[in-house]
Amino acid sequence: MNVHNTTRDVSRSTTAQSHSLLDDIVGISASSLLAAIGIFLMDSGHVVTGGIAGLALLISYATPFSFSVVWIVASLPFLPLAVWKKGWNFTLRSFVAIVLVSLFAQLTTANLGHLSIDPLFGAVAGNVVASIGVLGLFRHRSSLGGFNVVALIAQEQYHWRAGYVQLVIDLAIVAGAFFIASPVIVLYSAVGAFVFNFILALNHREGRYNG
Repeated sequence: MNVHNTTRDVSRSTTAQSHSLLDDIVGISASSLLAAIGIFLMDSGHVVTGGIAGLALLISYATPFSFSVVWIVASLPFLPLAVWKKGWNFTLRSFVAIVLVSLFAQLTTANLGHLSIDPLFGAVAGNVVASIGVLGLFRHRSSLGGFNVVALIAQEQYHWRAGYVQLVIDLAIVAGAFFIASPVIVLYSAVGAFVFNFILALNHREGRYNG
């Protein structure tokens, strides 16, 4: 085997997978839109999920504040942690994604209105769509901030699967729904959170994607 040719082939493969600025703009924008649509489906089913999104949904159900406002405010305290552990590039990309999700959430509601859908469907479908959006953000060196940052740091520094770390956090947040929702809604929310994190754990692993 020619070692030099193999090295060149690997180099070309790695270069081909690198994201350009246009790749990142399109990827982060599309992923943020998917995350917002997923949150809209959960909201339409009156279920919650984990992470800052779940926390924001819980607060928006219990207070007069909108999801978009709570989402931005709740995400801000995690940005210094992201700067410290992940650097400015990752933090700025995440901040852009957070703002885009807030805007897209408002646009989705304005265009589709307030739907009433089956809670189980909202929990499962919403979390499937949102998880694909979050995976897209991870692969463009971004995130939805909040507990996503904690999960990514745990994976990179302690080799704990980001999806499993997020699942533990998410189940704690979903448990908070007991204060405002029926046990059935809480159960559906827990199912949705499991689906979200199972997809993340299955697809977001070290060495799985090198873009």
